[in-house]
Amino acid sequence: MASRMTAGSIEDFTGDRRLSEQLAFVLEVEKLKTVLRRTPLLDRSRVENDAEHTWQVALMAVVLSEHSDRTIDLPRVIKMLLIHDIVEIDAGDTFAFDNVGATDKLEREIRAAERIFELLPQDQAVEFRLLWDEFEANASPEALFANAIDRLQPMLHSYFTGGQNWQSASVTSSDVERRMQPVAAASGTLGHLVSRLVNSAIEMGILTPCSGRKTGSEAHPPGYGRRHTC
Repeated sequence: MASRMTAGSIEDFTGDRRLSEQLAFVLEVEKLKTVLRRTPLLDRSRVENDAEHTWQVALMAVVLSEHSDRTIDLPRVIKMLLIHDIVEIDAGDTFAFDNVGATDKLEREIRAAERIFELLPQDQAVEFRLLWDEFEANASPEALFANAIDRLQPMLHSYFTGGQNWQSASVTSSDVERRMQPVAAASGTLGHLVSRLVNSAIEMGILTPCSGRKTGSEAHPPGYGRRHTC
């Protein structure tokens, strides 16, 4: 009976430490494909994973970059979006309206950033970590636009899938408006789009208006903490 071959380590094939470290990182981030998000696909057949989200927001940034209110370095925006969720390999995805999960989100993600980016050669590890920190700080024009796109994408999916994410978590229009503030901060055009979508969602009955929000335990399902008052 023939023996079964086993895969060797990447170092067995490269003979180059830098290339080995780069490929180790590439193989590690494959795990993004297994991290599930709450965002449904537009056909509602399943939820998306982090790799799919990352691809879509990077593409959206290319398509929508002309709507940034500030001059931006588009390749820098794309880099940020390509790495912004890598930390979720360790930290997991925290639903946008999960106020309980948000309490230690940054702590979990910093630990993940320290481990995952350090797989890279030192110069790239530093570059990627600085880009990730810049995205999290949301201070530069590039980070503003990257964050705007990152928030716009799931909102579009929520709207065009009948608001199922909003309804399952008792999200109100004020919750959505607060969540989408970075969009208006980066782009007046996209901010106006968000406002129109919110108003349309209320009219369609797929998003609860702030004035009609539920109260008490019904408005705060387990695991999502207390919402802001209207």
